[in-house]
Formats: sequence, structure tokens, C-alpha cells
Amino acid sequence: MAPKEYRKPPQAPPSFIATPTSLVEDAKSICDRTRKLLDKIAADVTPETATFANVILPMAEDENAAALETRIIGFYQAVSTDQALRDASSKAEEIMDEFGIEASMREDIFKLVDAAFAKSEDLDLESKRLLEKERKSYITNGLNIPAGPQRDRFKEIKKRLSQIQIEFQKNLNEESGGIWFTKEELEGVPEDTLSTFEKGTGENEGKLRLTFKYPDLFPTLKFALNAETRKKVFIDNENKCNQNVPLFKEAIILRDEAARLLGYKDHASFRVEDKMVKTPETVNEFLDDLRVQLTPGGKKEIEHLLEIKSADLKSRGLESSYDGNFYLWDSRFYQRMMVEKEFSIDEQKVAEYFPLQHTVEGMLGIFEELFGMVFVEIDGEERTKISETGKGADIEWHEDVKIFSVWDDEGEGGAFVGYLYLDLHPRPGKYGHAANFSLQPGYLYPNGTRRYPATALVCNFSKPTPTKPSLLKHDEVVTLFHELGHGIHDLAARTKYARFHGTSVVRDFVEAPSQMLENWCWTPSQLKALSTHYVTGEKIPDDLIEKQISVKHVNDAIFNLRQLHFGIFDMTVHTPKSHEEAEGFKLSELYNDLRTQIAAIKGPEALGLPSNWGNGQATFGHLIGGYDAGYYGYLSSQVYSTDMFYSVFKKNPMDGKEGRRYRHMVLEKGGAQEEMKTLEDFLGRKPSTEAFYRELGLKAK
Repeated sequence: MAPKEYRKPPQAPPSFIATPTSLVEDAKSICDRTRKLLDKIAADVTPETATFANVILPMAEDENAAALETRIIGFYQAVSTDQALRDASSKAEEIMDEFGIEASMREDIFKLVDAAFAKSEDLDLESKRLLEKERKSYITNGLNIPAGPQRDRFKEIKKRLSQIQIEFQKNLNEESGGIWFTKEELEGVPEDTLSTFEKGTGENEGKLRLTFKYPDLFPTLKFALNAETRKKVFIDNENKCNQNVPLFKEAIILRDEAARLLGYKDHASFRVEDKMVKTPETVNEFLDDLRVQLTPGGKKEIEHLLEIKSADLKSRGLESSYDGNFYLWDSRFYQRMMVEKEFSIDEQKVAEYFPLQHTVEGMLGIFEELFGMVFVEIDGEERTKISETGKGADIEWHEDVKIFSVWDDEGEGGAFVGYLYLDLHPRPGKYGHAANFSLQPGYLYPNGTRRYPATALVCNFSKPTPTKPSLLKHDEVVTLFHELGHGIHDLAARTKYARFHGTSVVRDFVEAPSQMLENWCWTPSQLKALSTHYVTGEKIPDDLIEKQISVKHVNDAIFNLRQLHFGIFDMTVHTPKSHEEAEGFKLSELYNDLRTQIAAIKGPEALGLPSNWGNGQATFGHLIGGYDAGYYGYLSSQVYSTDMFYSVFKKNPMDGKEGRRYRHMVLEKGGAQEEMKTLEDFLGRKPSTEAFYRELGLKAK
């Protein structure tokens, strides 16, 4: 039972009671409402009378209100078990995106925004930023292109790109492929994992079906003794969504055309102009420097893994199969073996100390101590009491979902903060990775009172079995902490407008707050505090913690070269020298060849297959879903996160004074001011790459 002061949140949580019809109807009525408002502004205001208050503010208030519905409408396609609801959610999103494109290209409104901008009124900083961003968005949406065929073409491209994004992600969410294997072919895979596989009947009698969902995929690639099994799993996984291949190619070509219509030399120049780095040249310099510095380490790590591979095959009497190559499907297997042998770490044993439920409670406890928050789980009767409909089931989208009301602790004033949802296990049709979804943003109502946010973590950790709870491997603990970091960013924000709330920051900063919190998973005292053996209740022993921490940088070069492969592929396809080059990209070959060159791990090409053997780019949702010409942000924001951790938290990660300073100076700001200003204010200086390079054992430039 929650303490009395935390029992009745001042705002009901969102409801999840949509039907396929209501999703589409609601999307249309939101668009109609905004259209009417824009028509009214265009009719009532002239460029001479245009001000922030009569043009920008009414649009911002409409955007605030719409965001309470639009994000949830789009959320159903990621989490609903009902195919009809998922389809309707995609359809509704398409309707809203199409209308958004129409609205963002209205010349009559742009003239008024431009006129309001020209008046240089005395505004508060966040309103001033809103005005600047609003004006810029009309320009980047094609209103600098002369009216006529070119602008019409630009609009057509925008609409098609929106459809591609929705279809691409839908294909990934709906992906339901799998492979039937015999028990022998899966030798080595832990029984815990195998027990969750579908058992075959008829022609598949005696076989088990592996899906490409993480809880099946990763343990099989890590533990299956049979290299042919791992190879098949790896290749089939890269080909699990081949209907996305033409969509990816079309997106690359259309983005390039749109950027050129806007007067940019390529899509990357258009995308990074407003980011922290400003130019593709800066990005490429950063990625190239890292590549040069990481390559020797990667080579050394692979040589060492080859020795382990050779010894392993010899010990199993398979030395005749050793051909001197280290393959993509060897990577997880031999890295796991190396860690077990040389560091005596058994990741299954470590996982026994991190049952999901307890680990979540431990993490929330860390955030309570650091940031002055209180998390109160809402279940059973409590859900009924706070549901607007009077039905507890209406405030969840699935029975697995955990719901928390979040509050400031006494020291922070005891006020309500918002709602946190956790949806942690895989199911058919669900988003397949780990992500944080902002369900409703926070903002200020016109009367100065606050609208509180709701945010959801959607992950895919293995389900509990009748004999065991869900147990997290250490890398899953890190993932959970990372995604919770996004959730806390979303909850802690205090912005005036929904547009800037929480994680609505530039893409090359958005990962920094979450990445910084990952450091707590590598801190002995915190790992100890988080742990509880699922049978004995004991804390994880110090020697096990020490071993786990000792592997933090094991095969670091291989890991970062893999990130570089993604980042360099992303920049390569978005910086063609000409439109013809964009049209001529052989994307699958490029993706696979770059991986071989950068990561120096062999693919099926080494066995004689052509280099279009797999279509990894077709499974890469990030590059279609907003990280285009932005994947480098995972590495560049690591520069900022490492700098913040080393400078402020390394000596005492649980320093509540610093935690609260971080909460108010970084998380609270959202995107309401320049992200570089947020960072410099918090650090008290310009950010430095030194800690990042030192952490990787490299020399800072």
C-alpha cells in the first residue's frame, strides 16, 4: 500500500481503450482541429499584425493538447496483441503524418510566422527558441523552394518517406520468422532457453523452433556448439525482413533528392546542420579518427579469439574444420567462451543474482536516492481507483504491464512527477528491441499549472518459467538501466512546451543522459545493491562483481568497430557525391563489405558467397526511424556522457547533491535550450573528449 501522500495522483493516467475504428477517427479529428485553427489564424492575422501571441502560441497550445493523443495512437502498433489495432495504429499514423506534411508546407502560415519572427519581440528563452525552430521547420519543409513543380515534388517525397518509415517498422514488428532445429543441432544452448522454444509436430516432430527475437537469438549465437547452426541463424537473421530491402533503397534515393531540392549537397548536410556537430565533415573526422585508433586493437582481439577458436575445435576433435578465419557467427560464441575461461565468468551464474523484478526495484531505488524521486507501484484495486473509466484494466495495454506513479520526495517538495510503465517481455507483434516511448509529454497549461508526463519502457527480456523468475544477464541489466535513463529524462523534464519535453533533444545528445547512467552498472557498490540471488536472497559475492567489472573493456575495440560500421554505413549512404551515385548504391553489398573492412570479421563472402548474401540494412530500424545521418550520435554522445560521469560522479556515484544538480540542470531542461549550453552549464566548461578516449585506452585528439 502506498504511503498516504502518494495515493491519489492529481492527474489520471492515460487510458488504452481504443478500437481500430476509434484510432483512425481520432487521428482525423486531431487533424481537423489543427486545420481549423490554422485556417482561423490565416483569416484573422496579417503579416502586419502577426506576433508570437497570436500566431505561435495558439499553434503551440494545439500541439501540446494533440501530443496527449497522437503518441498513444501511434504506440498501439508497437505493443498491441491485436493485429487489427496495430494495423489501425499504422493507418492513423499515416493520416497524421500526411496532414503534418500539409500543415508544415502552408505558405499562408509561414508568412505569418516569418513576420512574427521579424518583430524580434522580447520573449522568454524557451518561447524564443520555439519561434526560431518553428520558422526553420517551414524552411526545411520546402517553403524556400519556389511554388510550382519542384515544391510539389518535395511534398510528394515527404509523404512517401513517411509511408516508408511506417511500413518498414511495421514489417520489423510483425516479423515472425523462425528456424526448426533438432535438439542435436542446438547442443550447448542452455536448457532455460530451449524450454521456451515451440515444440514441433508433424513433419517437425522432435524439433524446436527458434525465432529471431532476442531471448532466442542471442543465447543460441552465444552457446550453440555447432558452427553450422550459428551460421544459419546469423544469415537467416540478416534476411528476416527482406521486404524492407526495396523500402530502404527508396528512402536513401528520396532523401537525397529532397536534400538537393532544399539546396543542400546531400541528406547528411541537411540533417546535421542543427545538431551539436553542425557538419558531416566533423562527423566523418570523428568516426575516421576512432577507426584509425581502434583498428589495431580490433586486429589484436580477433587474433586472440582465433587462438581460442583453434584450441576449442582441437579439443572437440574438429581441427580439420579450422580454416584460419574468424566469422560473424563466431563472434558472440568465442567472446562468451573467452570471458568464461579467462575471467572465470559464467554469465548464467551472474544472471542468478539479477531476477528482473528485484533488479527493477533496485534501479528505481538508485534513482530515488540520486534524483529525489519516489516510485509507487499501482496495481489491483489502486488501478481501478485512479482510472478515468473506473476500470483498472483500461489503464494498461497488456496484463504484463507494470505501472508506477512517480513523485518528488520530501526534499524536492513532494509534488507529483508523472507515470512510468514497464512492459518487459516479448510477445507476438510487439516491438522487438528495447526502447523508451514517451506516451504523453509534460507542459504548462495557459493558466500556469502543469500537465504531467507518462512514459513507457518496452523491452524483450526472457519470460519467467514455472520454476524460475526472469533472470537478467549483466548486459541486460545495462540495457534496462539505459532505457530507464531515457524514462527518467522524460519524467524529470520541466518545459513550457511539449515540443521540448524530456528526450526531445538533438539526436547527438539524446543518448548521453542514458549512457551516463550505464556507468552505475559497472560500479561495485551499485551492482551489490542491485543484486539478490533468486533462490537464496544473497547479494552477489565481491569476487563475482570484480570479475564482471574486469571484463568491461574486454573486446572493446570489436564492439566499437561494430558501432563504427553502423555509423560509417549511415554517413556513406547519406553523403553521395551525386544523385546518380545515390541511385546506384548497391546497399546490401556496401553494408556487408564495409562491415568486413571496418570490423575485420569475415562473413559468408570468405566461403564463396557473393557479398549481397544478407540484407542487414533492412533490419536496421534506426536508419529509417530517425537516426538517419545520426547513428554517429551513439558514439559522440558517449563523449559527453563519459565526460559528465568522470567529472561529476566517478568519485561518488551516489552523491545525491550532484544527482539533484544533474536532474535540474540537465534532465529538467529537455530541449528548451541549446544542448551545448546545458552541457557547458553542468560541467562548468566546454566538453572534452579526454575521458572518452581514456576510457577506451586511446589517445584524445
